[in-house]
Amino acid sequence: MKKEIPFYIPDIGDKELEEIKEVLSLSSESKIEKLEKDFAKYVGSEFALTTSSGTGALHLSMTAIDLKRGDKIICSVNAFPNVPEVVRHFDAEPIFADIDIDDFNIDLDALEEILSNNRSKKLKGAIINHVGGQPTDLDRLYEIAQKYNILIIEDASEALGATYNGQRIGSTGADITTFSFNPHLRESVSNGGMLVTDNEELNDRAKLLRNHAIVSQEWNKDGSLGYIYDVVDIGLKYDMSELEAAFNHAQLQKVDKAIKRRQEIAKIYDKELEGTPHITLPVKKREHTYQLYIIKIDKNRDSFARELVKRGVYVGLHYIPLHLLNYYKQKYNLRVNDFPNALRNYQQILSIPIHAKMSDEDVYYVIEQIKEVAKTRV
Repeated sequence: MKKEIPFYIPDIGDKELEEIKEVLSLSSESKIEKLEKDFAKYVGSEFALTTSSGTGALHLSMTAIDLKRGDKIICSVNAFPNVPEVVRHFDAEPIFADIDIDDFNIDLDALEEILSNNRSKKLKGAIINHVGGQPTDLDRLYEIAQKYNILIIEDASEALGATYNGQRIGSTGADITTFSFNPHLRESVSNGGMLVTDNEELNDRAKLLRNHAIVSQEWNKDGSLGYIYDVVDIGLKYDMSELEAAFNHAQLQKVDKAIKRRQEIAKIYDKELEGTPHITLPVKKREHTYQLYIIKIDKNRDSFARELVKRGVYVGLHYIPLHLLNYYKQKYNLRVNDFPNALRNYQQILSIPIHAKMSDEDVYYVIEQIKEVAKTRV
């Protein structure tokens, strides 16, 4: 019997409604302040700053490091378009690096080669994304960053709750780490992002710029006028609303449970799909939260995907390499074969459903359909 297995469904229950009702009562404590405090405690960072989205957090991080026209930022060619986008908004230049063929993260050999060949003072840092919830080799990454004196901004949109050597992403040593509360959900129930850092100066600058760089006084007994304000820089509008903070605070409390369930599903996929013709399973090189479960199809990936969708199994593609997208291809005269690992992976990768709302019955239905479709491959 045909089932419908969405690619992703958020886990929403009474806790979200309870926290939202508290905001609507106009009498509760600030959910924004509570979310920031609890998030910092959860990841182990010194500071946490709510933003309107994960992209907002990433763009705000570029303002915090004072990115300027002509500056250069290295990033993986296998990333969501918001990564180079936030660089280009400053008229700065992204420099793309190829990927590790197994974990889909940035190839650290390629990163070091770029740095060794480019000693420009304009090269300020790198944005490192952790694909699917599996961090890159952070020990080596930080060694490279120290050697070449560059800033590291980690895009942990897919790595909330992920760990590296037992330490949560966000507290492992990046200058700034950004998160998204709703990765891979096309029609967001609630938006939200977070910027975390241990650097007080970066935090203070990001906090200032988050809301138009406005500074104001508080009403108090010494005669200060609360409606007097000043603008001290060119700011942005990236603050999170109290309603979104309430929803996201409730979601934060479910992160570990969701990770545990995804890891259980991944184990079932690993066991049941092993040896399936034409299918290559994910390579687990480090601790993995399986925000995505990415398989490879050795031929006719698109027809494979179409057939799964016909059977009710919705799939995703993470990601189309940036050098294949028209804007970056034309802007930087990039060729299809410039990043061979990313190109080869792109031609084969397919993300299949994995989320905490899936039942075992759902999981086995996905497995059954993949095996059935695989039989039709020649």
